Amino acid sequence: MKATTVFLSTLLCATALSAPSCSAAKQPTASATPAERLISRLKAVESSGKTIFGHDDDPVYGVNWNLDEGRSDVRDVVGDYPGMMHWDLGMIEMDSPVNLDSVPFDRMRTEMLAQHARGGVNALSWHPRNPSDPSKDSWQAVDKDVVRLTVTPGTPENATMQKWLDRVADYLASLTDPAGNRVPVIFRPWHEMSGGWFWWGDKNTTTDSYRQLWKMTREAFDARGLDNVVWAYSPDAVREADKYLNWYPGDDMVDIFGADIYHFNGEEGRDNWLALVDTAYGAAAAAARAKGKIAALTETGCESLVVTDWYTSCLLPVIRKYRPAYVTVWRNARRSVNPKHFYVPYPGHPAEESFRTFYRDPQTLFARDLKAYN
Repeated sequence: MKATTVFLSTLLCATALSAPSCSAAKQPTASATPAERLISRLKAVESSGKTIFGHDDDPVYGVNWNLDEGRSDVRDVVGDYPGMMHWDLGMIEMDSPVNLDSVPFDRMRTEMLAQHARGGVNALSWHPRNPSDPSKDSWQAVDKDVVRLTVTPGTPENATMQKWLDRVADYLASLTDPAGNRVPVIFRPWHEMSGGWFWWGDKNTTTDSYRQLWKMTREAFDARGLDNVVWAYSPDAVREADKYLNWYPGDDMVDIFGADIYHFNGEEGRDNWLALVDTAYGAAAAAARAKGKIAALTETGCESLVVTDWYTSCLLPVIRKYRPAYVTVWRNARRSVNPKHFYVPYPGHPAEESFRTFYRDPQTLFARDLKAYN
């Protein structure tokens, strides 16, 4: 097991010079909300110069298994769960019992509560259907401004979205521990808006309509009294740093600045990925530092780990350079669904040793390490 020590915040801020923010190593008050407590934990991690490792859908399926109990490709390789587990709420808006990747929402809740109990963190994205035509998924953009119609009171799209937001709020409110306390989650809605592949993306709407959609979402949750939601803003890999805040809904709407930056094209794509990290994540870190927020690499990874030492030769140097509060890689799809779609090694994969070295590095935090930050 790795040893993790939490130092005094003054010492941390003096030594972790490249950390995005040293502003909030303050202890939460007894009356702090679950969201405020999670923000304090993340800021303590950030101030320590450490980085939480996260993985999407980690304990519900892997390359060679599906819905087993107590399984995880990460755990199978390093003997520990990731410090963060990422989930998706797509299809909850349709009142489906399973999400868009066939994960039962009841099982997801159980695993989120287990992750919280072991000291880990949970994060959520949401890929909802198209409110103008729910037969279409998030990736099927239409030839009209769906977002504008969605945020306009009195439209069918607005009524549909209000119902959908209520279903999401119901689920978030149901995340309670055995004592009835709400479990905090990071919520990352309307992500990768800088691209054109989602119906809420840049090519399909205006920045003003997008900001109204975010505000509509935030107001719906606040009206329900949800005090366990930490809000994350995460454009895709913008190539110009000054565009990072184009869609930003405002300081009172966001707690975390993130960026989604994937490594494509194997070894040949290494320099391009690093350049995008410098531009897009660099912009996120700068914005977080300026506004006293948290910075994170909200989605990343090298599909199939074709760069077998990716964790030590690519990701670890980025972590050492930028010290994000957390880094999340995408899922390990079931081999029967997509044999090339995985982002952490499984037993027998050539990237195992690189990942074990990454796990042992004192700068990375997995589930056991996070107990020191409670």
